[in-house]
Amino acid sequence: MSTRRQFVAQFVGAATAVSAAAQANNRVRFGLIGAGARGTEILRAALSCPNVEAVAVSDVYTRRLEEAKRLAPNAATHQDYRRLLDDKSIDAVLIAAPHHQHALIFVPAIEAGKDIYVEKTMAFNVDHARRMKKAYSGSNRIVQVGSQATSGPAVAQVNQFYNADRMGKVTAIHTHHYRNAPYGGWKRQIPQDCDLQHVAWTAFEGEVPHRDFDPRRFINWRFFWDYSGGNVFENMVHQVIFWHKMLELDVPRAVSMAGGNYLSPDMEVPDTYDVAMDHGTLLFSWNSMFGNRYYGENTDLVLGTKGTILRYEDEQVRFEPQEKEGSARAAVQGGGAGIADEQLTQLHMNNFFDCVRSRQQPNCPFELGFSSAIACRMAITSYRLGRAVRWDSEREQIV
Repeated sequence: MSTRRQFVAQFVGAATAVSAAAQANNRVRFGLIGAGARGTEILRAALSCPNVEAVAVSDVYTRRLEEAKRLAPNAATHQDYRRLLDDKSIDAVLIAAPHHQHALIFVPAIEAGKDIYVEKTMAFNVDHARRMKKAYSGSNRIVQVGSQATSGPAVAQVNQFYNADRMGKVTAIHTHHYRNAPYGGWKRQIPQDCDLQHVAWTAFEGEVPHRDFDPRRFINWRFFWDYSGGNVFENMVHQVIFWHKMLELDVPRAVSMAGGNYLSPDMEVPDTYDVAMDHGTLLFSWNSMFGNRYYGENTDLVLGTKGTILRYEDEQVRFEPQEKEGSARAAVQGGGAGIADEQLTQLHMNNFFDCVRSRQQPNCPFELGFSSAIACRMAITSYRLGRAVRWDSEREQIV
């Protein structure tokens, strides 16, 4: 199996090509593809960055183009993202379309010479991941995957504690994502104008099997296997990316997932999950539910023979030395002020635009997107097949 360092060397390379517009005045001209809820969040973050310009916005739903215009009144709008990619003045694109569309936009965006900020989960399935990898290889493009904690203060705090002297041998990571909200809080009302006059339905479907237009599937796409991996793709991926980065983990060698849907009958994907990922040297577990929030939305424990690192949903980090048998519980060390998700997104977007200018590797590069997407797809495949699955690194296949 190739190592992370080999992956970086192979696919990041000497990324030195900078667009003519960026060379001229250091101003980054960008376009947004996918102007839904998350798309408008990252658009706001991008517009708050220094020396950038929103040139165009694309979405298959005309209502969203009108809403994006309120944030970026001078931006051109397109229902067909290919018109945005045709604009040679655009240096970078932000991709916030549903998961099943990421590769379909990413590959032509790379071919058009754009740098890319792509929301997680980066790739919908293994075939998409391979196609994205082929396009990215040797392209000299900057790719930032939208997992904002990799730009947050927890990175430095974990680095402070994660070493053999403090932690000993780490053999387990336990992560959690808990909400007390049916449908995970994702269920949205369908606007009156959500119809074929205003939605480019065939473009939305992409490569999935065709179905007659259904506004429920369009607005609440996170509920359906055709377009979504449920909370595995929405939130487990964040925790996988963070710890893959911090512990230099790669695709797990085996994954098993169990779960069910107990509170959300209109949703195909589960609302309660248990995932176990075998990395060979350690076991990475994730569990999540929508019927209780005891652990909060991001509580992680890294468990070593000498100590424990705890990371909380506000990105505060603690270290607790392992007490000796029979002794009192050891004192917790660490700290740092908490930080809101919007602040993390802003830091992450700043990092992306800085790297577009400097051609340095961003905080969440392509290879983290690749390994985390495969891990998440392995979990979904395990659940749907009812058995554990393994990763064949030579053939790049789930078996």
